[in-house]
This record gives sequence, C-alpha cells and structure tokens, in this order.
Amino acid sequence: MNRLKDATSPYLLQHAGNPVHWFPWGDDAFEEARRRDVPILLSVGYSACHWCHVMAHESFEDEPTAGLMNDLFVSVKVDREERPDVDAVYMEATQAMTGQGGWPMTVFMTPSGEPFYCGTYFPRAQFRRLLQAISQTWQEKRDDVLAQGQKVVGALAGTTSLPGEAAPSAEVQAGAVRTLAQSFDQERGGFGTAPKFPPSMALEFLLRHAARGGEGLAMAERTLEAMARGGMYDQLGGGFARYSVDSGWVVPHFEKMLYDNALLARVYAHWWRLTGAPEARRVALETCDWMLRDLRTAQDGFASALDADSETPEGHHEEGAYYVWTPEQLAEVLGEEDGAWAAERFEVTGTFEHGTSVLQLLGGPGDEARYERVRAALLEARTRRVPPGRDDKVVAAWNGLAIAALAECGAYFDRPDLTAAAVAAAGLLRTVHWRDGRLLRTSREGAAGANAGVLEDYADLAEGLIALYGVTGDAAHTDFAGELLDVVLDRFADGRGGFFDTADDAERLWKRPQDPTDNATPSGQFAAAGALLSYAALTGSARHREAAVAALGPVVPLAERHARFAGWGLAVAEAHLAGPLEVAVAGPAEDPRTRELHRTALLSPVPAVVAAGPGVPLMEGRVPVDGRPAAYVCREFACRLPVTDPEALKNELTGH
Repeated sequence: MNRLKDATSPYLLQHAGNPVHWFPWGDDAFEEARRRDVPILLSVGYSACHWCHVMAHESFEDEPTAGLMNDLFVSVKVDREERPDVDAVYMEATQAMTGQGGWPMTVFMTPSGEPFYCGTYFPRAQFRRLLQAISQTWQEKRDDVLAQGQKVVGALAGTTSLPGEAAPSAEVQAGAVRTLAQSFDQERGGFGTAPKFPPSMALEFLLRHAARGGEGLAMAERTLEAMARGGMYDQLGGGFARYSVDSGWVVPHFEKMLYDNALLARVYAHWWRLTGAPEARRVALETCDWMLRDLRTAQDGFASALDADSETPEGHHEEGAYYVWTPEQLAEVLGEEDGAWAAERFEVTGTFEHGTSVLQLLGGPGDEARYERVRAALLEARTRRVPPGRDDKVVAAWNGLAIAALAECGAYFDRPDLTAAAVAAAGLLRTVHWRDGRLLRTSREGAAGANAGVLEDYADLAEGLIALYGVTGDAAHTDFAGELLDVVLDRFADGRGGFFDTADDAERLWKRPQDPTDNATPSGQFAAAGALLSYAALTGSARHREAAVAALGPVVPLAERHARFAGWGLAVAEAHLAGPLEVAVAGPAEDPRTRELHRTALLSPVPAVVAAGPGVPLMEGRVPVDGRPAAYVCREFACRLPVTDPEALKNELTGH
C-alpha cells in the first residue's frame, strides 16, 4: 500500500494499492521532489471518470510503468472534487499549453509546483516514452525546463477576472437569448455539436426570461424534451448521465453526477411550474427519486456520483454495462409480446457492439399502464446486475444544489418526503461540515474531510438553504445562510466587486483561482450573487444586495459572445430585473388558507423570494387581514396592499 491508504477520498483509495509510490497533495511530496532533485508528476481525476480508470488499468497498475514513475518522479494523486483549487490552476495551465483539457489530467512540474508539460490521458506505450523523455530533458536541459515553468506561471498568474461595471440590463438579457440562438440545434435541441453537455444554467436563464415575457422558451423546451427522451436519461431508474457523446442525446457518457441531477431536477420542476408540461413533472420526480434511492448516504447526505463502468456477467468492467439491453434480454424479462413492445418503444436496435442499446423514449411513454408495468419489471431485473461503483463522499456545494431541488420539488408536487430529505441533508452539513465558523468541503461516513470549502460550497449551500426556508418557513435555514454569506463577503471578496474561488487564508498556490464563468455547475461568483440577492430580499440588507449586483458585472461582457458560460449569472440577473419580488405570507402555518397562499407564491414562475414564517425581517409587520391569512407582494420591502385570495396573489405576481 502506498501513501494513499489513509485517504478519505474514494478516488485516492482506488489507487492505494497501485505499485506507484503515490503521494497525496501536500508539503511532503514537494519536499521529497526537492530532496531527490526530480520533477513532480501530478495526476488529477475523479472516481466516476471512465478514462481515469482506463489510464489506471493500463499504466498505474502496470509494474514496469509504475517502476519508471517511481524511479524518475515523485508522483502525486489528486481528487479534483476534493481539491477544485488545485484542479483549477493546473487545468488552466493544461488548456493554455495544449488548447484542451479533461481528466485524467497529467502535469509535469518542478519541485516548486511550476508546470512545464501538460496533457490528459496517455496510452501506456506513449506514456512510458513520455516519462523517459521528460526525465531526460530535466537532467540535460534543466535551465530550459525551469524557464518554461516560470514562463507558464508568469503568463497565467497575472490574469484577472472579467471586467464588468454594472449588472445586465433587459437589453443585455435579450441579446443573450439571441446569442444562444446562434448555436442552438433546432433539430435535436441543445447548443453546439457533439459532445453535448446538459446546459442546465442556460436553460434556467431561458425559463426565467420567458417568465418575464421574453423569448427563448421554445429553445428550452426542445432541449428539455430531447434530453428526457434520449439515451442520456436513464429511462428506468431516472437521473441523467454526465453528457451525450453524440449530438442527438443518444449515446451517454455513463457516469451520473449529483450536481447534474440536482440542477436538472430543479430546471425540469421550473419548466413544469411555467408550463404545466406533464413530462417536466415526470422527469423532475424521477430524478429526485433516483437521488434518494441511489445517492443518499446513511448520514442523510448525498454521494457525489455513480461510476461510468460496471461489471458484466463475464466479470469484465465495461462502460455502461449496467444500463444497456438487447431485444433478447428484454424478452427474457418481459416475455415475447411485452419484450417486442419494449424493444420498439425503447428503441433497442443495437446501438453498441454486441447488439446492446441504451434505452430511449423518443415518442413518449405511449400506453401509460403498459409502460409503467414494463418499466417496473425491467428496473427490478436490473437490480440483479452488478451496479456501478459509488463515490460516497458528500460535497457541500453539490448537496446545496440537491437541497434546493428537493425542497422545491417537495413543495410543487406534494412530496413531503423530498422536503424532509432536504432538511436532513441541511442538518448534516450544519453539524458535520460547519466547524468554527468555516465550511469544510467534504465528508464521508459522517466524518468531515480536512479540505476547506471553496466559494461554490458557501454559495450553493446558501442558495439551497434559502430555498429550503421558502418551503418550510424555518428561519434557522436563513440564519445559517447568513453565516455562510458573511464568510463569502469577508474572506472571498477580490476588492473589485467580484470573488476569488478560495478564501484569503487558503493554501497558496502559484495562482489564486478566480473564474466567473459556469462550467458543469454554476460559477462560484454567480452562485454567490444569487444567494446574496435572495438573502437581501428576505432581510433588507443593502450590503448583500449591493454585493450581489456588483458580482453580476462579468455577465455583461460574457452575454454577447459566450452566453452559454454565463447562464447562472443571466438567471440571477433575471431575478434582479424582477426586483426580485418578495412575497410575505402571514397566517397560522396549520391554516389551509395560509398553505394555499404559500403554495401559490412558490408556484409563481416569475423569480420571487418567499417568506412564510417568523424570524426574517421581511415578515416583520406582515399580519393577517381581518382574521384571514394574507400575502404581501413587495419589492425592496415596499409592499402592495395585502391579498387574501390565491387567485388575487397569482395576478399580483404575474402582473409584475
């Protein structure tokens, strides 16, 4: 066993038995490299990553290759999900040097941490040649190597966040819709060509923009329909794979991530809220049920991911083996008649080698009763297969996203079990991840990890807690959100209206990471803007509102050319342009009339912050009217006359 045997990361533990003498990230590795006068080989990945597994099997488990690594380098293994800061700075170097990025990320660097050669996956033969060539260059052309490392660091360390002086206007928002339309796939939905990732944040923006009367709903609906009916969506168990390899959403890259599914469950719920589309309700609930069934941990948190690979009946590990079917397998489970119907309904026509197919539902469920019977039988049969591995670490940011989705879906669809799961997850994060006024990024089996929370952890958790307060009326959630946002303002601010991705007392890398653009999840800066704006709406805090507006500045330069990477900022800007509206619901919580007003407020498609319990300033002075529960629609605490009828409240909200 190497030095990874005591790690808490499931990804690092996957490599604990490698013949490679891995070090975890830390001072010991850098000191060893200096002592031996050799470069550092940094390998970054995550547990659900298919190509990470391929490189591990080909190279890191191979004795001769491991021998070269041990003789010529100090090798360091990093879980990108535990250390997003390390991943961010070296991914920036990789992209700058190669024009592309991805995982596994392979970086050769000096004992001082300066990268001089970067790449991603290397086949074994090529990797061996590269190891020898890098070592030879280090020995024979040391000055050139050191100069290259310093050149890379010098070029990248001085870059700053995107400029931006003001929050987006309505004209900027409309222009962003036009920008998205330029890359929209009219036939298949989504933006750009293969591979296609779920554009969760851009879809959220389009739905909010449409709710304010703008264009873009057709793009959102076409994409949401196509993703839900294609192979990227698990038609049996619910939940989305990481991305589609092709442009038609047919062939998934099979890992299933908590963050994707939390974001998408919320987007589908908001699609239903805006249009009432039955498919939106189905997918939102199936995705939430999948999160509870397959990702919920014994401690009430949510695990990070399911692996892409799983074991076949023959004992081989193959990507997607758990999810694919042949017509013969369908008939074996369902009988000939239902098997033939299922093969046609689910498009089982031999997509992959060996005649297997991922299930699609291009025409919709069809015969609903038969569909449900067939789906249940296939899902039960699938449980007898070897399931994919699960990365069971709990990441604060992604659990924050899940809390928001589960809370809202619980309220919209009358599923108190979903809301209860959100409350329990929030409790875990408060008791395990919150230590001495600071947030820890991960936990596993109820024990907190050692890595400090980054900006997205604070911001996404605050967003989830505020959504949870809106559903439950429990002010303890907003109190916790306020504590998190105080840390954001005090320790992450860059002094120019934006935020760094790490706190001012975080480990010093050769660059302090800062990126306002969205990736697979909302950028930390835009997530912070959204949480700050909502918190200001509940509390009346000018400090939080001003910080939110300032943080939206980079949306303006992004919107014109790169709107896909500013989706969450654009979505938050929609709330800003709406006010955001504040709805205070006053009345006994047990009174059905209070509950109906509360539900009406939550179901408003126009971005609004809802208060329905004591303990927040927005509720101060908001009382029932003539003994009847009442709702107050406000903007920056300036309220219209209260209404007591749900239909009147709906008109008040949509009239804005």
